[in-house]
Order: sequence, then structure tokens, then C-alpha cells
Amino acid sequence: MSAPEEGGVNRSGGRRHTVPIDVHLLAVRDGAGGRPEVLLSRRAGDVYAAGLWHLPSGHVDGPFEALDTALIRETAEETGLVVAPADVRAAVTVHHRAPSGGARIGVLFEVRRWAGTPRIMEADVCDGMDWFAFDALPEPMVAYCRAGLDAYLAGAAMALHLQEPGDPIRHDPSVDRLRLVHASVARGGGPAPDAEVRAFAERAVGRITDWSDRSWARDASRVWRTVGRDGGVWFVKVHQNARFHARETAALRGWVPGLGGAAPRLVAADPALNAVVVTAVEGRPLHGAVLAAAEERSVFRAIGALAARIHASPPPAALPATLPVAQRADAFGKLERHLRAARPHLAPGDEEHARAVVEGARRLAPLPSVVTHGDLQPRNLLLAGDGTLRVLDFERSEPQPVVRDMARLLDHFEGRDDLADAFFAGYGRPLDDLERAHLAPAAVLDAVSGIAYGHAAGDPELVERGRRTLLRSRAGTLLPPRPSALAAPDATRTRTRS
Repeated sequence: MSAPEEGGVNRSGGRRHTVPIDVHLLAVRDGAGGRPEVLLSRRAGDVYAAGLWHLPSGHVDGPFEALDTALIRETAEETGLVVAPADVRAAVTVHHRAPSGGARIGVLFEVRRWAGTPRIMEADVCDGMDWFAFDALPEPMVAYCRAGLDAYLAGAAMALHLQEPGDPIRHDPSVDRLRLVHASVARGGGPAPDAEVRAFAERAVGRITDWSDRSWARDASRVWRTVGRDGGVWFVKVHQNARFHARETAALRGWVPGLGGAAPRLVAADPALNAVVVTAVEGRPLHGAVLAAAEERSVFRAIGALAARIHASPPPAALPATLPVAQRADAFGKLERHLRAARPHLAPGDEEHARAVVEGARRLAPLPSVVTHGDLQPRNLLLAGDGTLRVLDFERSEPQPVVRDMARLLDHFEGRDDLADAFFAGYGRPLDDLERAHLAPAAVLDAVSGIAYGHAAGDPELVERGRRTLLRSRAGTLLPPRPSALAAPDATRTRTRS
């Protein structure tokens, strides 16, 4: 630690930069319908920014008053609320410069528990006090206060609000001087995107006031749900590598728009960052959803219909009629790579069985290649309020046989032939003999890959699905029975496997 400097002069001979410190109360409560609300007061009389809404706030009194003590004192003096020190939470710090050139540091504290009811305590400098939803803030508002609220909603640790001469004191969206300095952690506990990703996203959609980490808890692509200043919602994704980024952007620009409202729309892409911004789509995740049997059948019929739409999408001009022989032959090489990683986690006999099944696929005639999703499973499906499906995540989309999109659904058909019937009723046809012959090795290869990747990435669900698939393959119960006819989605019969 360096020695203190004397006389208010720094080592370069200039005067130190000294500014007053403000404390601001962010009293937050749940309003009607669960919408969070914040307490604001309107300034009045012979004060700065009279007539504008602002957070209850005040100055720190002298060098010996602690920040939280100042916050508690100012809260009582202005609102009548009594706040305990243990209920004060640091929210965001704002470095503000007014249009006149005067600067100050504002420290915003979040408080969610207090005693009393807020009321105007200083009628000579305040003529209004009320609760406002964060997505319906009042106007006119002090620009400095609005900057602090926007920074708080964005989850930033610090913000710079450096106004220029001639800027209005009141909030004006056309004169936006806010710059966010984010913490290393986003809301939700995951890592926040870096500054380049945040800047890219805001160039695409404007000021973002909230980042929530929605990534899977594993080492993979990162996803954030973002909320714009005016309430719009988008998702920002940073792919784990350039290959995944290229696949997803090609799908979003190519065949995904043909699905209409069943999929998000690409807003912007940056290959240098491996990042995309996409629109939000309605629906609750199917992953982990508890559905009645009839609703499950309806959902799987819809999944089949969605798969059929995907597979009927116009292929890229360079898409070959069948999967290249070299790529089919490489399936065995992929298996060997996956086996090396999965071997410590396989049951006795699994390795030999997987080799035999995948090796047998080499003798099969090739299947035509179509557009595929590449990861069609409940994790990437949403059920909308009207019962229709939405599909997400196209980073594994590539030309493959139709069975590629069915391999990860087989796990749901075990003991539920009614779901298999519903799926193929939605798909519009059963698999032919050649497709059924290709489906088994595709599922086995996917299972071994899932066990290897799941252990490396800490995804135990993926590991267990792979183990179940291998067990059923060895027992001869992997594929659903051949339907004699396409069943209605509410069929309830089950069949035993032959």
C-alpha cells in the first residue's frame, strides 16, 4: 500500500478527484400478479430536478457515517420506513456526472424487508410517493436515477452515467449515457457474457437491462435470456466451437424459417464470437414435464409431425442424395473414439455388442440424407399454451438419414408403444425395413457417445439414457413394434415385443 498523499495533490501534481457520495433506497416488493415494484418519490420545491421522479436518497453525512447507516437514516427521514442493517443489500454503484459537470458516486441498496408503511415525510421537498412496476416506470424521471435502475435490472455491479453539457436532467431515451460494468456472475449464478458479447447483443436489440444465465449445467454452449429496456425478450447464445456456430446459423438462415412460429428467428450472428441473438418463443419446457397419458400421446404425435416438417425442409443445394460412403464408414471410427472414453463406465459385454451392431451397419444399403435437427429430444422442445410445439437449439443440425432424429426418442417408447404409435401417426408413416435396420446402430452409437460425453461433461442424465439404450439393444427390445396401422393419438393399447 502506498503512503498517503498530502494536501489533496496526487503524485503527478494534479488535484485529487473528490466527489460527494449518495445513498439510494431500492425498496422492492411483489406487486399485483407477482410483478416486482420499486418505491419512487417525486421531488418538489426549491430542489434539483423538481417535478421528476427519483429513488428516495440522500448524502452520506461526513467521513465517519457508514454507507448502510446513511441509507437507513435517509430511508426513515424520507419515507418513514424502518430498516434493519441485516436487511440492507448492495445492489449497484453509479459514477454520475451531471450536465453541469458536477460528479458524484451513487450507491444503490436493495431492501426487501422493513417495518412501517411508506409515506411522505418531507412535504417541502417531496409531493408524491408510490410503487411502480419495473416495466412501467413513471415519467418524467431523473436520468441519473433511471440509469441506476437500468443498471440494477441488468445485474451490473457498476455503471457509468457521464452526461455531457446540454444533456437533459430528465430521462430521455434518445440521450442514453449509461455504460454498464458487469460483475463476473450473471443472475442465475452462471458466468456473465464478456463485454464483446454484451456489446454485440446490444448493437442488435438495443439496451439490455437483464441477463439471466439459462445454460445447461455442463461445459457446453452458453445461453442467456435477456430483457430489453422496453420489455422485449431475446436469447443470446455463444457456441462452444465454430462448427456448432456454423451449423446453427445455417439452419436458422436456411430451413428453420419454414417452421414459422414453431422456432425462434435469427436476429444477429457474429462468427468471430461464435454468438447469435434469437427471438424468444412461447412455451414451457417438455424436459421434466409431468403430463397425463392422453396429453403425452398428443405431444408425441405433435413431435412426429414436427419431425416430418423438418425432414421435408428444402435441403441445401449441395446436399447429396445419400450419405457418402466415407461418412458411413467413419461411423465405426467414431465408435472406437467414443468407446475409449466410455470403456470405464460400460457394463461387461457392452463394448463387444456395440461393435457388432455398428459393424453390421456397414453391410446395409445407404439411406437418403435429409435436413435433420440433430438433437430432437424433450430438452429442446417447448409446449405452447395452445398445445403446439416449439423447437430450439440447432447446433447439431446437418444432413443425415431420418433415423438420426429418432435415436434419442427411443428411450421414451420403452413400455409405451402408444407413444411410438402416436409419434409415427404424426410423422405420417412407419419406418421401412431399411430405416429400422439403420435405427438400431444409430441409437447404439449415440448411446456410447452419450456415456462418454456425459461423464466428461458431468451430465448424469445423458449417461443413464445411454446405459438404458445399450441394455435394451442387448435384450432385443430397442425398437418399437411395427404398427399394423397408424394409430390415433389417444390409443391406449400396448403390445409385447416379439
